[in-house]
Amino acid sequence: MYDLYTVMKSVNIELSDVQINQLNIFYEMLVDTNKVMNLTAITDYGEVAVKHFADSAAIHNVYDMSKVKSIIDVGTGAGFPGIVLKIIYPDTEILLLDSLQKRINFLDSVAERLALRGIKTVHGRAEDIAHDKLHREKYDLCVSRAVAALSSLSEYCIPFVKIGGAFVSYKAAACEQEVYDAGNAIKLLGGKIKEVAECTLEPEKLVRKFVIIDKIRQTPTKYPRKAGTPSKEPLK
Repeated sequence: MYDLYTVMKSVNIELSDVQINQLNIFYEMLVDTNKVMNLTAITDYGEVAVKHFADSAAIHNVYDMSKVKSIIDVGTGAGFPGIVLKIIYPDTEILLLDSLQKRINFLDSVAERLALRGIKTVHGRAEDIAHDKLHREKYDLCVSRAVAALSSLSEYCIPFVKIGGAFVSYKAAACEQEVYDAGNAIKLLGGKIKEVAECTLEPEKLVRKFVIIDKIRQTPTKYPRKAGTPSKEPLK
């Protein structure tokens, strides 16, 4: 079994005893709830430590998190990376957005059990919530590990980001074509690709890519388009 402290240190995160305890409780709740609700296909402790916890935290290696005061996690699912980032950066305000109420209920129970403060959840679709003035262009950083093409994901996510902030998309190792295909969409939405950074997760030797997109202009008000459209008809 991998040691959580060592696994997280491999991505340059040093955990306190409190944080280790919080992640362990999160793991127990994840596995327990997963018996009655599909949250993750990964349940082995060591694999969760590497593929969920360290993976979520690896943004620390490619983006300056010290300047981030607010984060929105779009399509957070079981709370990755949002819950992990909240545990690591307890003073950062975090919003978890997901379209399934059952997952939101789970995340609320995790936040309560771990006594997390400055974390909120919203049930809804990004296409709708991004037009809400409470959330539109309000966040320093938008993150997403959601499985969607980058052109569609950019339409979901970039509208939430303040000018001067960034959208960081967690992607698989082979994402070059996807990034290329999303170039014009990102520009239309007010973004600019800064870089595609890479981090290797030890000891599994898993390669994670991070597409870092700076928000340089206001997103036109027509974006995101109505629910379902970004995935069916990605911007070109």
